[in-house]
Amino acid sequence: MIIANPIYDVVFKRLMENERVAKFFIGTLLDQHIETLEIKPQEYTYKGELDTPEGTKAVEERMRERFSIWVYRLDFIATIRTETGQYKKVLIEIQKAQNQIDLMRFRNYLAEQYKKEDKINDESAVLPITTIYILGFKLPEIETACVRVERQYTDLINKTTITQKSEFIEKLTHDCFVVQAKRVTNRYQTRLDKLLSIFEQSNFTDDKEITKKYIHSPDLEEMREITNILHYVGTEPEERKRIEDEQEAWRTVNALFGQKERKLLKELADKTKELSKKDQALSEKEQALNEQKQALSEQKQALTEKDQALNEQKQALTEKDKLIEELLRKLNEKK
Repeated sequence: MIIANPIYDVVFKRLMENERVAKFFIGTLLDQHIETLEIKPQEYTYKGELDTPEGTKAVEERMRERFSIWVYRLDFIATIRTETGQYKKVLIEIQKAQNQIDLMRFRNYLAEQYKKEDKINDESAVLPITTIYILGFKLPEIETACVRVERQYTDLINKTTITQKSEFIEKLTHDCFVVQAKRVTNRYQTRLDKLLSIFEQSNFTDDKEITKKYIHSPDLEEMREITNILHYVGTEPEERKRIEDEQEAWRTVNALFGQKERKLLKELADKTKELSKKDQALSEKEQALNEQKQALSEQKQALTEKDQALNEQKQALTEKDKLIEELLRKLNEKK
């Protein structure tokens, strides 16, 4: 079966529009049964100032005009209720390439979500947050395809683990799930394996890596539904055109941002070099001052020793004068 690569925003949006699929996706990763779910893609058009070389403003304007609809980010927010009755807010973000600017965007976006007040049954609420990051690149330190980063309560006084959860703490900290699409293998055993199989970055049918051959036979109803959606998106001409537009738009934006990032990195390297020189100069001055201080200390010690020697000589002369006076006194008495 030919399916679309779900690492693209427009493709993943199609999956998350299906409530059953969204419940299966989130529930499988969190390993929890999802009773209810409300999910909304957060769309925003790219509005940043592009750092283009002189003479490329016309190219920039054409890019903006051509991709004004497609140059945008999709972040998914799901409000879920688990079988225990607990409500949570789940943030899902996709990142195809590793850029420093996106790391800061993730942090800023997470901070914004922490500031927002939620609504449960039309009443204000502060919900615990769980994050899911789907990455189209490898983290060199982590070799597995799926990672869960959990929190643990530790009693530092008694050096024991606390099993009881605090609502206050839960709303100020969060669990995190990371999927590395390029580390997904053809393993197909557990529910998680089956879910991750759609992200496997192999068996592509074209150089653009937009569609691929799905080699597994779905044996879960949810997986059949997922692959049917991906098959439609990957083979229907208009849907495929949407993916191609997103791919081309972000290739252009990343190229332009790459120029800006390289400029910033060069400025940072120059500043680091300048600071290093200043640090070296300060270190040399500090060493010179220490040497001067040591020399002054040695001079002070020499003067102290000299004063001590003079005092000893003076004391010896005083004793000699006393002896002479005593001798003169005795001579006078004999006369």
